Amino acid sequence: MTRKVADCRNTPSVSGCTLTISGEEEEVVRAAVEHAISVHEHTDTPELRQMVRDSLQDEKAPV
Repeated sequence: MTRKVADCRNTPSVSGCTLTISGEEEEVVRAAVEHAISVHEHTDTPELRQMVRDSLQDEKAPV
């Protein structure tokens, strides 16, 4: 299974957040949503979860 990555640097924010989360897809979605709520003051909605899921990228293997 390919690991997934959520990277705050890919989403503009006023805080300039640089957090990157990687792992299995469900782990990353859960952690990224919790981060979005606690740090970026988003509300936990199905739309937020889908936005996070849609933004995930495959983790690139080190060269």
